[in-house]
Amino acid sequence: MNSLDLAPHTFEALRWFVRVLERHHVRYQIAGGFAARIYGSRRKLNDIDFDISEHDFAVIMPEIASYIKEGPEHLNDGKWDGVFVLLNYKGQEIDIGAIETMRISNKSRTAWIPYSTEYVNPVEREIDGLRLSVLSPGTLAAYKRELDGDHQLVDIEAIQKGAAQTNHE
Repeated sequence: MNSLDLAPHTFEALRWFVRVLERHHVRYQIAGGFAARIYGSRRKLNDIDFDISEHDFAVIMPEIASYIKEGPEHLNDGKWDGVFVLLNYKGQEIDIGAIETMRISNKSRTAWIPYSTEYVNPVEREIDGLRLSVLSPGTLAAYKRELDGDHQLVDIEAIQKGAAQTNHE
């Protein structure tokens, strides 16, 4: 068992993809529900979200090609707009977004907000011997406030509680 209480195939997928990125010296940050999990959320995970530079897609393509489910392509689902690649590694989905082009719609769907043009103060975390670069808690909570669904509220509460505990240690 791992310290995040992840299914074995989820932790295996995380380890595999982080090692691919490290081998190719690709800068990244973990975002989404998985980052919230690292900060204390315990809700069911949908996927593992990674932000990387779009030019790094070509660098890692030889190692990830056989796991690609979709992309790389520009997608706009009304909430997110950007270039994405979706992988399925042994049953675990991994969503990779190009950090330079990504935008998120505000909750009322009246304007697009640039997600980021660069990495936003990623936080280093070590999970079961695996060093991870994770989107900062404040930035993660801020963009989750623009997303719909009760699971976002669960994540935001856990992120805020985790950040408060970290600041008091």
